[in-house]
Amino acid sequence: MSESRTGLLKTLALTAMAMLAFAANSLLCRLALRQELIDPASFGSIRLVAGAFTLAAIVRLRPGPGAAAHVDWRAAAMLFAYVACFSFAYVSLSAGTGALILFGAVQVTMFSAGLRSGETFRPLAWFGLALAVAGLVYLVSPGVAAPPFLGAIMMAMAGLAWGAYSLRGRGVGDPLAATAGNFLRATPFALLVSLLLARQAHADASGVALAVASGAVTSGVGYVIWYAALRGLTALRAATVQLSVPLIAALGGVALLSEAVTPRLLAASAAILGGIALVLTSKSRNTGPPRSG
Repeated sequence: MSESRTGLLKTLALTAMAMLAFAANSLLCRLALRQELIDPASFGSIRLVAGAFTLAAIVRLRPGPGAAAHVDWRAAAMLFAYVACFSFAYVSLSAGTGALILFGAVQVTMFSAGLRSGETFRPLAWFGLALAVAGLVYLVSPGVAAPPFLGAIMMAMAGLAWGAYSLRGRGVGDPLAATAGNFLRATPFALLVSLLLARQAHADASGVALAVASGAVTSGVGYVIWYAALRGLTALRAATVQLSVPLIAALGGVALLSEAVTPRLLAASAAILGGIALVLTSKSRNTGPPRSG
């Protein structure tokens, strides 16, 4: 087998594992909270602590010198906001619906940042954005099949936070070390929320295990796998393959959590994911230097 073919197969395998890990975050959180095995604040705190320890160990044990540490408390705050809103949203949302709202909000954030930095988009991209936003509005609009409003708002906030966090991390010399540091610095924020909500705290061994798995495996190891996959992916391909995450989460929710796939979810998924695909595949051009923010 040629070296190029081996490299392609390696990239495909790493990408598939990373997408499964990202979707598994939704499944683990929803499983733990739906069965009330743990409260959302404790789930988020344990997830961050487990992720911080795992990533720190990986950074320390990897061969070769890393780039100089980059301390960014604002990025840590954004990471905390994502984890906290994500956890509280899954008290009421299904795995597939939550992942779809999260992913849609992340991509809208990325698109808006592109506009702010001076990019101009073709009509096809604008149509794709309008289609995706319409899909999100339809998904959360009042009706029997609509997801709980508060849960949807919390997940949208998680998507905005994650999108802002991702944008802030662009160009970091050592993304793995930066992520490890951000997990560590985000942990005190989560622990403070757990302390403030101590009266509502509860957890059994299964709930703690699910939170640890979410932090150590599907977040910590998942990010390591994703960074390895990115070496073989263009930016467009990296963005496009993430379209699979809500679908994987929805299928996992049906198979593992006995969640229903409603016509509303199917229609909204087609609109949101199709619209985002149009945005990603439509070429854009930059009309000026990025604006500082």
